[in-house]
Amino acid sequence: MTKIRAAVCHAFGQPLEIREVELRAPKTGEVEVTLSACAICHSDISFAEGGWGGSLPAVYGHEAAGRITALGDGVHGYGPGDTVIVTLIRACGHCPSCAGGAPVSCSTPYDGDHGPLTTTGGGKLHQAMATGAFAEKVVVDQSQIAAIPADMPMDAASLLSCGVITGLGAVVNSAALRPGQDAVVIGAGGVGLNAIQGARIAGARRIVAIDTNQAKLDAAMDFGATDGVLASAKAPAATRRALGKGAEAVIVTVGAISAYEQGPEFLAPGGRVIMVGMPHSGAQIAVEPVNLAATGQGMIGSKMGDVVLRRDIPWMLDLYAQGRLKLDELISGRWPLEQINEAIADTKTGAARRNVIVFDRQTPPGSG
Repeated sequence: MTKIRAAVCHAFGQPLEIREVELRAPKTGEVEVTLSACAICHSDISFAEGGWGGSLPAVYGHEAAGRITALGDGVHGYGPGDTVIVTLIRACGHCPSCAGGAPVSCSTPYDGDHGPLTTTGGGKLHQAMATGAFAEKVVVDQSQIAAIPADMPMDAASLLSCGVITGLGAVVNSAALRPGQDAVVIGAGGVGLNAIQGARIAGARRIVAIDTNQAKLDAAMDFGATDGVLASAKAPAATRRALGKGAEAVIVTVGAISAYEQGPEFLAPGGRVIMVGMPHSGAQIAVEPVNLAATGQGMIGSKMGDVVLRRDIPWMLDLYAQGRLKLDELISGRWPLEQINEAIADTKTGAARRNVIVFDRQTPPGSG
């Protein structure tokens, strides 16, 4: 067992506590990764607030990057010192979902209560989302990592693990947006900006960003939006004026019920609402099915952008190397682990694109 520091959630809605915990060595098919960076995702915050329930105590964090420092038996294609991203996409490779090319929907259960983490006294410590990356090291299944260039900035690389693949994948994989089609992106936060640049990369004719914050709409233009609309009851009319029609894809990147209820109003006939943002459990929306049926429209979920790591990460890395995929520009602040609660509070204000916990150097709180 190795002793590491981690940010532990002992009670929903309470500050995380920096504790020394124990991490076991990797077993068959697993790798140990010493982390350099872990971004803060709103999903981590929702879990820590109790929005989706779950087991406690727990270590959250699932958007990370680092170097492999140990390998279990049966791991192929990786070696100590390799630089990788670490994701929550744990895929068995043989269930119907994995065999059908949808590893993000792997149906083989994982018990985080009996994962590689324990308290220093040997007690239960839940490895949330099969990752537990608000910690100095993780042990994860080899399916959860993807190689990155050794000279790539780790803070930028960590964003590929969730925010980028979720937003970009929602457009390219889930919506299958084609050149010349139009997209509406509701929410211009971290995931929304990636959906916007995904639509740009896909060749969209018009990309309308909708948000309650004018500063976020201004930022959306830098990532590829052609138009910005303030969220209000008048947003559908303003959006249709900008497009000249409805959109083939409406990407909802926020967990607001109002956004989901309004989403279908932006659609063109045959269009789809892509549901990315995650409301708390129990939240419901009201829709008129007859409207969707009569116009051939629909609403579909998109988990982690329906990404396949070995297929999608290499071309995203190439886009980044070309300067066509913005990653560094997504980072709002870099924080040490000791300041994780301040970083979470800053994220909850809605002003941050992505705050990143940085492990491998002294970082002034909130530094850009």
